[in-house]
Amino acid sequence: MIKNIKLTGIKVELDEKTKKYVTKKIGSIDRYLPKHARKSASAEVTVRQSNKGQGDKYETEVIIKIPDHKLVAKDSTVNILASIDIVEAKIIAQARKYREKHINHRGPHNLLGRFKRSFSREQ
Repeated sequence: MIKNIKLTGIKVELDEKTKKYVTKKIGSIDRYLPKHARKSASAEVTVRQSNKGQGDKYETEVIIKIPDHKLVAKDSTVNILASIDIVEAKIIAQARKYREKHINHRGPHNLLGRFKRSFSREQ
C-alpha cells in the first residue's frame, strides 16, 4: 500500500467516499512495482473540474514518484470515480513496464546453472 498519497481537489469538494476510493485504488498500485520501489513510492492525485465544452467534466491526474522515474497518467470524464478507474488502469500498465525493465530475469534460483554444473561433474 502506498502510504504517502497527496490528494488535491481544484474547483471541486472531495467527500470522504471519494477520498477513501482514491486511497484504495491508488494505494494498491504498489503490488505492480518492484520491491525496491515500494518503499519510496509516493503519489500525487489531482482532481479538477472543468467547464469546457458542453458540460461539467472531471479531470484526474496521478503522478507516482519512484526511484529514477515518474509514472504519470491523466484522464477526464463526466464521473469522478470513472476517471479514477481509467487513470488507475493507465498507471498499472506503466508500472508493469517499469517492473519488467528493472527486475532481474535470472529465473527461479538459477535452476539451469545448477543442472549444467551437475551434468559436467558426471563426465
